[in-house]
Amino acid sequence: MTDETLLRGKRILLVEDEYVLANDLQRIFSEEGANVLGPIASVDDALDLIEAGETIDGAVLDMNLQGEMAFPVADELLDHGTPFVFATGYDRSAVPDRYRNIVCCEKPVSIQTVANALFC
Repeated sequence: MTDETLLRGKRILLVEDEYVLANDLQRIFSEEGANVLGPIASVDDALDLIEAGETIDGAVLDMNLQGEMAFPVADELLDHGTPFVFATGYDRSAVPDRYRNIVCCEKPVSIQTVANALFC
């Protein structure tokens, strides 16, 4: 459980290709009052949604989507000023230096950690 005011009404983009984890995160975010966009399982689909001009308050981004690194999605989120966290099983050293200020959450991610990183 999080402080309800952190997620209530927020539009959260969920970019995750692991079905069970994606469904669990979607359920948890929804229970906390967020409106979940996704889950989206590919770089191309995530880029399409962002470029379509959807309002996104924050995002949870798996670093590896179906064998493709999700850095183009991260770059697009940064360009739009959208806060996000990486959800990953990778070590922090696998994250390029340009993302050094982005929070990396080890899977399975903590909803409280994500909420705090995005909105505090």
